[in-house]
Amino acid sequence: MARHPSVIKRHHQSLKRHKRNMETKSKLRTLIKKARQLIEGKNHENALAQLRVVNKALDKAVSRGIVKRNTASRWISRLSSATPAT
Repeated sequence: MARHPSVIKRHHQSLKRHKRNMETKSKLRTLIKKARQLIEGKNHENALAQLRVVNKALDKAVSRGIVKRNTASRWISRLSSATPAT
């Protein structure tokens, strides 16, 4: 185990960031799952509303560096193409 104070502090920071990132990724997966369920359930208006929520959450995660830009773009694209146009 490291004994230098700066290394100990860095380790604590990395643990906090890891926990925060995992929580955010879990919330993203839940939002995407809800959107998929609405799309499959033919609930178009709610699906479009959920798609906007997912889009906003993914953009926020990208800006914080939790998810890569291309990954978020791919997820949004797949959800959008699955959603019927109204």
